[in-house]
Amino acid sequence: MHEATHQNTHSKLIGYLLWIFGFTGAHRFYYGKPVTGTLWFFTLGLLGIGWLIDLFLIPGMDKEADLRFQSGELDYNIAWLLLTFLGVFGVHRMYMGKWISGLLYLLTFGFFLIGVLIDFWTLNEQVSVKNAERR
Repeated sequence: MHEATHQNTHSKLIGYLLWIFGFTGAHRFYYGKPVTGTLWFFTLGLLGIGWLIDLFLIPGMDKEADLRFQSGELDYNIAWLLLTFLGVFGVHRMYMGKWISGLLYLLTFGFFLIGVLIDFWTLNEQVSVKNAERR
């Protein structure tokens, strides 16, 4: 019965795809762990050891993210793909309905990349808040 209320906000498949680049911390940012994501980025996945261990931790990180973040109209996977590949153009912000900041990102290369870096830390919360507002 508990499974009926389960929110699937994040995808294990995307988590594992990002894990391939795990030495950059991409999968940890995706699952809402920006502090360890940053640590992985600067230490190359704790010199590869943490990266290998994460192969087995991803199912737990996925479950934790599903419980922590609000599901709704906005899809976390789409938002993360847009941020990862088009973040400097603000497309992820436009997707969330943040048109003004999206256009500013477009004109300023993602606020000179600083805005994009901040969004890597905060995107899950931004999507969660927008989903809660739309309920």
